[in-house]
Amino acid sequence: MVIRKIINKQLGELLIERGIINEAQLDKALAVQKEKGGLIGEILVDLGFVREEDIAQALTAQYGFPYLPLANYEINPEIINLIPARVARQYMLVPIDKIGSNLTIAMSNPLNIQAIEDIELLSGCSVQTFVSTSSDIKRAIAKYYKDKE
Repeated sequence: MVIRKIINKQLGELLIERGIINEAQLDKALAVQKEKGGLIGEILVDLGFVREEDIAQALTAQYGFPYLPLANYEINPEIINLIPARVARQYMLVPIDKIGSNLTIAMSNPLNIQAIEDIELLSGCSVQTFVSTSSDIKRAIAKYYKDKE
């Protein structure tokens, strides 16, 4: 049983603390999320309040999640098969590697404990998390899951 750091902060709070966005920007993004759904990080990027790299760097600096740019990373198709396409898209994540019962994933919001718990249940593995930008993950999902679902 891996003891996970307890992360009580939401992504929006973290970005405010680090001076990347302000309360008004977060409130606007939350209003958009309530109306249209979606991930808060992506909404903040779409609104032009942050760059994806700002989010990845904040998560890396605050929590020590390692950053993994996916552009030049080749993922074994057997690893991809561990996580269904709909789950990868829902949580904006992609499996990277598996050693023994440890599964490494890259995700745009590693603070999503529910996603990590679901992946652990689905895969039967302990999950180690890396941070990637949403764009990197979307490209990886498009590339590796294009023939699935």
